[in-house]
Amino acid sequence: MSGLSRNDYRTLVLSALGGALEFYDFIIFVFFAVVIGKLFFPPDMPDWLRQLQTFAIFAAGYLARPLGGIVMAHFGDLLGRKKMFMLSILLMSLPTLAIGFLPTYAVIGIWAPLLLLGLRILQGAAIGGEVPGAWVFVAEHVSEKHTGFACGTLTAGLTGGILLGSLVATSMHKLYTPTGLLDFGWRVPFILGGLFGLVSVWLRQWLHETPVFKEMQARQALASELPLKTVIREHRAAVLLTMLMTWLLSAAIVVMILMTPVLVQKLYGIAATVALQANSIATLFLSIGCILFGALSDRFGAGRVMVAGCVMLGFSAMLFYLKMATAPQYINELYALCGFFVGVIGIIPGAAVRVFPPAIRFSGLSFSYNLAYAVFGGLTPVLVSLLLPVDPLAPAHYVLLLSAVGVLTGMYLRRIELRNLTENL
Repeated sequence: MSGLSRNDYRTLVLSALGGALEFYDFIIFVFFAVVIGKLFFPPDMPDWLRQLQTFAIFAAGYLARPLGGIVMAHFGDLLGRKKMFMLSILLMSLPTLAIGFLPTYAVIGIWAPLLLLGLRILQGAAIGGEVPGAWVFVAEHVSEKHTGFACGTLTAGLTGGILLGSLVATSMHKLYTPTGLLDFGWRVPFILGGLFGLVSVWLRQWLHETPVFKEMQARQALASELPLKTVIREHRAAVLLTMLMTWLLSAAIVVMILMTPVLVQKLYGIAATVALQANSIATLFLSIGCILFGALSDRFGAGRVMVAGCVMLGFSAMLFYLKMATAPQYINELYALCGFFVGVIGIIPGAAVRVFPPAIRFSGLSFSYNLAYAVFGGLTPVLVSLLLPVDPLAPAHYVLLLSAVGVLTGMYLRRIELRNLTENL
């Protein structure tokens, strides 16, 4: 893309690669939810309750995000973006490695799920600082007119972590028998994840502090009080807008990408290897969609592109789940289509970064994003699981509802963009 320097591309590539490795650490859990449920809970527990509690532990990582995000964002606004960018990935890799060596319920009883819960909480705190910090970091390294593309590319890197998780999960199911997977195979992805995290720490030492933060330091224009206090007092509209966009983002990712491989196995009897392979294809198209939608938002405006993208997201989600009941042989094509339109989330970080001023940007984005993700991202797996017995299309209906929220949010964003354009004339 014209207008980006060689250093800009280097920053984008290193940030996206590091983000992919860290996000892999956070989400690999969900790809082994069935196996983990069998190993970390009593064998006589009903299957539905085991699945619910396993997803609840997964959700605990989301509930811990606000605390980690607020603390890291506070110091990111006062001490620098890069320092927190390095810290977040170190705090992610260590718990991931520890999960790979956890004893199971058969060995230590109730302590097994409790320790697993504790490590998920640590992972959640780390990712709470990573995602908004990464968006702010790359947005402040490029010009204003390329913010959407930069944040979309970084988001593609994060979703690339999901793709990596899907590919690793697929490989484990092919390399190990069901018994072998229960014995040791499930540990391999977590051990790899811990090592990936350490590689990311090394990669990020080559990044530089953002020009925007260095300029604020030079002008002594950093936040004069607790950044979060300023956010809550003066930027409530931006907080609400970002929370609504995050609700859309969480619904699209959690339901269509993270939960769907498990759900199609249980609902439609699709083999694990087929579901995971289709998920890898969908996630690849998701990454492509993030970059494309981010670039389109720079050219046509975030609001207009979000409206169109959300209409297609709702349509493709309904089509996918309806067809899985009657034409599962088209899972790859339908999941790819759906994954591409989930890529509309690539618009969200660029739009969110723009609504907060630089001095409190990290805190504003982190507070809004992580609070919304803790509530909506954390409760979504549990809510969808509870609704499934009464509504087999609950995942699609949930995404359809949030697509409607996305359309309304896009219309509001368009109004803001038009107002800013008029003021700048």
